[in-house]
Amino acid sequence: MVRVARVQPDSVAAELGIVPGTEILSVDGRAIADFLDWEFLSAEDEVTVEVKQPDGETIIFEVERPELEPWGIMLEPPRVRQCANRCDFCFIEGLPTGLRKPLYLRDDDYRLSFAYGNFATLSNVKERDIKRILEYRLSPLYVSVHATNWEKRKVVLNNPKVPNIVEQLTRLAEGGIQFHCQMVVVPGLNDGDVLEESLQDLWNLGESVISAAVIPVGLTQFSHLYTGKSMDRDTARSLLQHVERWSERGMRERGASWVLGSDELYLLAERDLPGEEHYGDFAQIENGIGSVALLRLRVRDGASTLPSMPGRRIGIVTGVSMGPLMPPLLDELSRATGAQFELIVAENSLFGPTTTAAGLLVGADIRRVLADRHDLDMALIPAETINEDGIFLDDASFIAVRESLPMPVFPSYDFIDALASEPSEVAA
Repeated sequence: MVRVARVQPDSVAAELGIVPGTEILSVDGRAIADFLDWEFLSAEDEVTVEVKQPDGETIIFEVERPELEPWGIMLEPPRVRQCANRCDFCFIEGLPTGLRKPLYLRDDDYRLSFAYGNFATLSNVKERDIKRILEYRLSPLYVSVHATNWEKRKVVLNNPKVPNIVEQLTRLAEGGIQFHCQMVVVPGLNDGDVLEESLQDLWNLGESVISAAVIPVGLTQFSHLYTGKSMDRDTARSLLQHVERWSERGMRERGASWVLGSDELYLLAERDLPGEEHYGDFAQIENGIGSVALLRLRVRDGASTLPSMPGRRIGIVTGVSMGPLMPPLLDELSRATGAQFELIVAENSLFGPTTTAAGLLVGADIRRVLADRHDLDMALIPAETINEDGIFLDDASFIAVRESLPMPVFPSYDFIDALASEPSEVAA
């Protein structure tokens, strides 16, 4: 069922009399099953739309939209397809109990892969889904491959019914679909020869595979299913050998790095991170691929635009893994503004010491490191720590955390955003 959540005033939908609660039944005689059907079938300038109003009345509209004027409709969120796999390293399985319910939703939905860049395993797609992907040309898709070897993939996903991913990708590629792929690597399971086989299989798909990411397994103190080896420096360096060899081949033969190691992989291997040119258009930035390079780029390009703040003391909160990389960036900000920037590294109190990513810090961590810092004029925290509703992973409200602290606190993606957009708060 596809139902309208909101209608913009003075829009096409509003003029037709479509209201919140209206159910969209069909477009040009084709039943509407979800938001994808609506987006693609309603895209023509002349369509026939059948709806059912909240009072039960069924209406058929013949609509002609001048210059494809937007409908002005926001649909209710779709029912998300949940994951049937039981990966030992699944982040959801590494969550403590007692958090808000949406955090425990294990989505594995090809529709969200296309619409939002969520990674999906394609292990639950049926023939009708394949046909739909091809008809609507849902490209690119973001695919969790992990291993192309069918038997190994069954073990990695802990699902004996998982389909052959090479056959799936090949069929979709033949239909013009492209992919961004990821492989979360578990030492002793899908590294070494298995990883090499996976990269070779993906390479053989040609330009259909736009990028392939290699990511070390990440665990929390609650990852109760995981019984494998943890990722260490030597294993990370071994993985980087695969990454660098294939990246060099990609640059040589296709003009792009193609295989990319996550920032965390380089940090674990104690190796310098590549420059921004290595990451192309940063297509896998949400996957921790090139985050540091992009941050460096934004600071370099934006520092000169910042207001003068001589003598101001500004705290920069980050996670353990990012701590060693921050001093050169803060020095650059200090030279540009005259402010004194202090690095504040916070350990993760919710997920444990093995979780070092800045974006996974919680409200309690922010309070702990800033509560007694009366010497700071302001503090910046990673914007990735809060969701669109301003809530941390431990369910603390950003507003409540900020109000409990002795200085103004701002979420920031790259320092420049917060320092440039709040001059009245930060300028001397």
